[in-house]
Amino acid sequence: MAEHYKRCLKDVVKVIGSGSIVFVSYLTAIGDDRFYANQLMPLLQRTVGVDAAHLLMVRLIGLGLVPGIRYQDPVSLEVKVMGHRFQNPLGLVTDFSRHSAAIDGLYRLGFGFVEVGAADTQTVSTVQRAVSRYKPSSFVCTAVQERLKARETFQSKLTTAGQPMGINLGQSDHSQDPVAEVTEGVQALGPLADYLVVNVSRPGSPDSRVQMGKGELRHLLDVVLRERDTLPCERRPPVLVRIASDLPTQDKQDVADVITELGLDGLVVSSSAISRPSLDSEQRMLGVTSGQTTKELSSHTVREMYSLTEGKVPIIGAGGVASGRDALDMIRAGASLVQLYTAFTYQGPPVAMRIKRELLQLLKEQGFKCISEAVGADVKTGGGQLQPQPRWAKT
Repeated sequence: MAEHYKRCLKDVVKVIGSGSIVFVSYLTAIGDDRFYANQLMPLLQRTVGVDAAHLLMVRLIGLGLVPGIRYQDPVSLEVKVMGHRFQNPLGLVTDFSRHSAAIDGLYRLGFGFVEVGAADTQTVSTVQRAVSRYKPSSFVCTAVQERLKARETFQSKLTTAGQPMGINLGQSDHSQDPVAEVTEGVQALGPLADYLVVNVSRPGSPDSRVQMGKGELRHLLDVVLRERDTLPCERRPPVLVRIASDLPTQDKQDVADVITELGLDGLVVSSSAISRPSLDSEQRMLGVTSGQTTKELSSHTVREMYSLTEGKVPIIGAGGVASGRDALDMIRAGASLVQLYTAFTYQGPPVAMRIKRELLQLLKEQGFKCISEAVGADVKTGGGQLQPQPRWAKT
């Protein structure tokens, strides 16, 4: 009798175990956002660590192993800026797609655009990897160039369909000639990009602020624009400049002046920040952070730059975007497009679809017919007046 009960118990355990595996596999395959955010991603991060879970995700997405998420972007989420059409305003920051390995998988997850790094990347420490900071090297990564060139025709189709690709031209922390580094990137990768980002902030260094004066910044961007204009391609890519969200007030004014003077095509407000309201000692040691802790600061900087450029320069905003409300807040502050990273790392691939659904619902509730109507709404309705600067922001 005892043996009979043992066999029955084993059978029950097998059935329950098999059913659980099937159920979990089903939720994973269909991309259930609550399952990913509340169960799968926390389990992975507890088991192998945040950084290892992130790298595993990159590998799987690079192999095309992505959830079968089906969602047709409505016309109301479409954005037309910088000479391109974006199916939706949601993108990923450069750091996620290391070596551009996961780019095609990321598009299949429903992002309106993806930005990849021009330089080879190397992790600088386990803790820094955990907060998503990679330090660019001083040379253009040949592997990135070759990979992007191999998929050039495919990317052209994606771009036509409303999913452009940007390339970030970063500088090494100890660069002796940043102009030469960036122009090398323009020459090598400009023909493959739908837009180029000149990164003049260095979030992996002790000070992520603009590390050059107004004249140096003007010279760098002027050289980049002239180099861009000589590219042997039919459609030369727009050029944007990327800044950190915690620049001093004068630096922001200088950036706005240079952008306006040179006629730059856009601006990226980075999610990285040196100053922040509350961090633990380990995060303070790193000198940088990202995610929800930078949301208010990033939104304020977007709002301020939108005002300083009189709403004439398209802005890509990043920092603390983890929901449709976060995305709309950034858009209302002046961003035409938004990027996320931390939310994707912690909530998994389905987060893009969830944010888009929430964003669409909020647009309707707030009376906006499309994204363009919401861009800069908070500045416009306030007569161009900015909200008080966050207490931790530099002056």
